[in-house]
Amino acid sequence: MTIITDGGSTKCDWIAIDDNGIQLFEKVRTKGLNPAILTPGELMGRIQESDRLKLHKNDVEHIYFYGAGCGTDGPNKALTEVLEKLFPNAEVVVAEDTLAAIYSTIDNNEPAVVCILGTGSNCSYYNGEGIEQRVKSLGYMLMDDASGNYYGKQMIRDYFFKVMPESLRVGMAERYNMDEDFIKYNLYKQPNPNAYLADFAEFLFLNKDLTYSTDLIKSGIRVFTKSMIMQYKEEIKTVPVHFAGSIAYYAQDEIKEVGAEMGFKVGNFVRRPIEGLVNYHAKNIH
Repeated sequence: MTIITDGGSTKCDWIAIDDNGIQLFEKVRTKGLNPAILTPGELMGRIQESDRLKLHKNDVEHIYFYGAGCGTDGPNKALTEVLEKLFPNAEVVVAEDTLAAIYSTIDNNEPAVVCILGTGSNCSYYNGEGIEQRVKSLGYMLMDDASGNYYGKQMIRDYFFKVMPESLRVGMAERYNMDEDFIKYNLYKQPNPNAYLADFAEFLFLNKDLTYSTDLIKSGIRVFTKSMIMQYKEEIKTVPVHFAGSIAYYAQDEIKEVGAEMGFKVGNFVRRPIEGLVNYHAKNIH
C-alpha cells in the first residue's frame, strides 16, 4: 500500500493506492499538519485522530507526504520521524508543497512557473527536470502574500480601522467573533494562527460582488506578483504561470486580470493537488 498526502496548514488529504495505482478506500481528511508550526506531539495526535489511518498503519509500504512547512530541514525531519513511528513498515518521503503543486498542474512535463495560493503562498520555477526556488519562505508573519491568511489579516484590519463597507462589517460581526480579546487569543496563544486568519478569507470570497472585495483580492495578487512571480521575470516571457490552491481557484478572474496587467500568461488552475499527485504516483508506482 502506498499513501499520498497533500498536507496544508488547515487540512490534509490522504489517499491510499495499491501496486496497480487503484485507490483502496475513500479519501481520508485530517487536520492540518504544518511541521514548521506544530510540535511533533501535535502532529502525531492529529494523525492518530483518524481511525482509518490507524487501522492500516502496518500495511503501508510507502508514504509520499507533500506539505506546507516541509521545505526546511528541521520541520521536514520532525514530520518524517513522526510518520516513521506511526507507520513502522513504511518508507517515508516528505517534500515541500511546491512539488505537489508542480506535479498536479504542469502539462507533459513542460517548464512553468508554479504558484500556491492557499492558506499560505509560494512560487517556484519548474525547468522540466527540477525546481528552482529563488525565495526562501519565512511563513505567514513576513510573507504569504495573496494567501488565505494574508486576506484574513487584511479583513480584520479593515474591520477595526473601519475602512470596509458597513454592510460587510455587520456581516463579519454576525459570522465571526470579532471581540478583540478573542482575536488576540487565537492569534497569539493558539496553534495555527495562520489557519485561523485564513478562515476569514472565505467571507471575502463570499462577497466578491462588492468592489471592495475584488479590489482587495487584486491588490494582494499584485503584491504577490511583484514579490514572487517577478523573481522569474525572464522565464515568464516564454512559460505559463500555473496556480494551485483554494484561494487561486476562487480568484481565477482576478488573477487573469492581474496577469494581463502585469505581463504574465496564466496557465492551469488546480484547487486540490491531491488528484494530480495520485495520478503521478500511479504512473511511477514501485
